[in-house]
Amino acid sequence: MKPKVLKTERDYKAALAHVEQLMGQPSPDEDKLELWSLLVEKYEEERFPIATPDPIEAIRFRMDQAGLQPTGLQAYLQSKSKVSEVMNRKRPLSLSMIRALHRGLKIPAEVLVQEPAAPYTVRRLKPATKKRKVSA
Repeated sequence: MKPKVLKTERDYKAALAHVEQLMGQPSPDEDKLELWSLLVEKYEEERFPIATPDPIEAIRFRMDQAGLQPTGLQAYLQSKSKVSEVMNRKRPLSLSMIRALHRGLKIPAEVLVQEPAAPYTVRRLKPATKKRKVSA
């Protein structure tokens, strides 16, 4: 099979089959395998893009990876109350928080600047009501 730019799903499926065939050989031709893998990867990137993760979910994921508790975020978000507000989507990340999380936890900045999947919740206060005089 001759290498070519994959333009259709039919081309893609044929390329996948070819990659499998190359991988199944006792000593595959490394250059051919690399070339066909790159063609498949390019097709997949164009046709099946992966969405950027939600910033709060990315922070939670990194916390889980690092074994961090919410208190461990205080170094990046400045205070216990800000950690709680950010993680509960009551406060957006500030630029200084984004920089600190990027440097400290190695979360890509482009992930942290994204709008979150769930909106921030702002608790609105009820307007003050006037007391009415009751006439007897």
